[in-house]
Amino acid sequence: MVLPVYVYGMSVLRRVALEIPEDYDGLDRLIADLFETMRFSDGIGLAAPQVGKSLRLFVVDTSPISEDKEEPELKDFKKVFINPYILDEWDDPWSFEEGCLSLPKIREEVSRPSKVRIEYYDEDWNLIEEEYDGIRARVIQHEYDHLEGKLFVDRINPIKRKLLTARLNAISKGKADCDYKIIFPKKK
Repeated sequence: MVLPVYVYGMSVLRRVALEIPEDYDGLDRLIADLFETMRFSDGIGLAAPQVGKSLRLFVVDTSPISEDKEEPELKDFKKVFINPYILDEWDDPWSFEEGCLSLPKIREEVSRPSKVRIEYYDEDWNLIEEEYDGIRARVIQHEYDHLEGKLFVDRINPIKRKLLTARLNAISKGKADCDYKIIFPKKK
């Protein structure tokens, strides 16, 4: 089922997400819904807090951008990350324009280390530790930030962030136009 995406101003996006117990009821359905919502919304990653669930879970599927980028490994990079923890980030930081389904129509250059080592459980509850680089590392770092209560705008130059204040405030007040279902903060 396609779920609505929670946007800037929703408190769930600013909370550190909780670990998921292995017997979590409905986990398979939530994972399927995350993938379906991500595809419907033209995303390449989606974290549980973005659909209102403060849980340490995100999914990625970079196949939609595999033809645009010079990284053939993006074609088959479709994964589920349950209770992930980034163990290390290293190598020279590089800037890349990021967007986010929770920040409709906002894109900015974000600098991140180019390599990451992450520990997580897959959907069969196998504990995995892997290293990624390039765009795969960036997608993981971006989605992982959601589990830590951070958004990519927290990582941009403070002057650029200040320039986005009016657009961010508009989103939090229910003024955003996009092609997918969204949930706005309740108006006071």
